[in-house]
Formats: sequence, C-alpha cells, structure tokens
Amino acid sequence: MVKAVQDAHETGRLNLPFVGIATFGKRPYVQDWDAIRADAAILGAPFDSGTQFRAGARFGPRAVREASTLFSFGHSGAYDHEDEALYLGPDVAIVDIGDADIVHTDTETSHANIETGVRAILAAGALPVVIGGDHSVNIPCIRAFAGRGPIHILQIDAHLDFVDVRHGVRHGHGNPMRRAAEQDHVTGITALGIRNVSSTTQEGYQAARQMGDDILSVRQVRKLGTDAVVARIPQDARLYITIDIDGFCPSIAPGTGTPSHGGFLYYEVLEILQAVARRHQVVGIDLVEVAPDYDHSGSTAILAAQVLLNLLGFVFHARAGGVQAAPRP
Repeated sequence: MVKAVQDAHETGRLNLPFVGIATFGKRPYVQDWDAIRADAAILGAPFDSGTQFRAGARFGPRAVREASTLFSFGHSGAYDHEDEALYLGPDVAIVDIGDADIVHTDTETSHANIETGVRAILAAGALPVVIGGDHSVNIPCIRAFAGRGPIHILQIDAHLDFVDVRHGVRHGHGNPMRRAAEQDHVTGITALGIRNVSSTTQEGYQAARQMGDDILSVRQVRKLGTDAVVARIPQDARLYITIDIDGFCPSIAPGTGTPSHGGFLYYEVLEILQAVARRHQVVGIDLVEVAPDYDHSGSTAILAAQVLLNLLGFVFHARAGGVQAAPRP
C-alpha cells in the first residue's frame, strides 16, 4: 500500500510551486461561470477604489494566488500531525474562476460584476471564496446571498467598517458592515479584533450594537479565550466569514493599506476559524485588503493564502464528519 502511494506521487509532472500558472492553490481554472462543478470556487475581486488612505489592494488577488502555490506540491491533501487529519484531499474539488471584471472609478458596475460572480458560484452549489480588493467588495458578496436564507457574519478586522454615509459615499471600504446589517438576510455580526482609532465614529458604534453587532477587541478576545468567543455566535448560525488582513498585527501582516498595531497573531485567528468550522455551516468567505506593494517580503500574501487554505481544510473536513483533535498547547 505504501509503495502504491509512492508510485502515484512519482507519476506525471512534478509541478513544483514555481512552475506553471498561478491559480489559487494551483487548482483548475474555470473560465465559464455557467460550468462550475466544484465544492469551492475562488473569485478574485481586484477593486480598491473604495480606499480612504493607501490604495494597492487591487493587486491582492494576484499576490495571494501566487503565494498560495507555496502550499501546492501536487500531493493528495495536507496531513496535519497535530490534528491527526488529512485536509483538502482529492475528495475536495476547488476551482479558480478568475476575477470579476473591474471598471476603473466605477464602483457600482465593479460591485455588480463581483456580485454576478458570487451568484454564479452559489448557483453551482459551491462555496464562494472571494479574494479582494478593499473591504467594499464584501458589499456585493453579501448582496449575492439575498433569497438564500439567513446568514450571520463573522468579521475579523481592525476597524468596525460601520460608517453609514460620508460625503455621499455609501459603498467604500468603511461602509460594508453597515450595508450588511441593513440586509434582511443578515441576522447579526460578530466583529473580532476591533481596536485603536477607527474610521467609525461613536455614533456608528452605537448604531452597530443596536443593529445586532457584537464587538470585541483583540484584548477582549484574548481575555475570553477561543471557546467563549465562539460561543457568542448564535447556535446553528449559517456563517459568512469576512477577514480583513489588517485584523492581524502588522508585525506579521504589514502589506495592507490601513495597518493597526496590536492585532491578532496567526494561531489566535486560526483556532477561532477551526472552532467555527466545527460548530457552524460556513456558507461564504472573503479575505480582503492585502496590498502587496507595502510588504516586499511577501509574507502578508503568504499569510493570507495560508489562512484561506487552512480555513477551507477545516470547513470541508467538518462537512465530511471529521473531528479534529483539540489544538495542543
């Protein structure tokens, strides 16, 4: 049996990470959005016209895709010795459907094109995974779930993003959680990592809580611990996860437009994601605000790719009935 597995790994092309086209995880590219046949589909949303400070997140999808090849050696899944589990084995079909078409300076058309892509993934019965772009791309992602049952949003972020209108702007990267809370199909938001000076005013925080937002800073999350934090999410919630890379500390994720010190470290987020994947049906994911030009080491994009691949592994392992071992100290 061992020899058969070894032989299987030696057939065909070696296909090392630095070889070939950089689709996400070196998974197959599907150009026809009416022909998606997969468990999960990756959509790039390279839009950053919603930024209020440093632009550059339009290059996030390309950078995260390239970084993701680091974890793609062509073997059949990834074995985790801590969890004693095989993640993303050959039974999990993931495809990359490319990018939504972005029209420069035209937020509404660009957002509509992103929404079309997410709707195509949902229509195919696959899990949508969107790589931004600035956080405004979450607005069309959430809109795409209208008519598909209630969802609860888990937000990992440095900023609350609950601005209503600022100088007429309703769909910038400071607005997505306000726009989400207004949707009938969004039952609530659990916001983790919110800290320091935020773009949202005191009135915005008050409105967020009135509209069902549960807000915890990094220090509050650490004090409560993973289990207590995850227990605050309503039982049996269908979960949409939105991850702003600035939720992490810029010491490990400097490549973002609005860094905020004192953020999460890698395993703090990973253990939360692992726990929610066990307890909830994850129905959608986006990861946003990777701006690679601010991090010449490439570590921010690598972090983003690693988080997404691990999260996908947790989601589909849980769907298959797998039970991970408790994380070891």
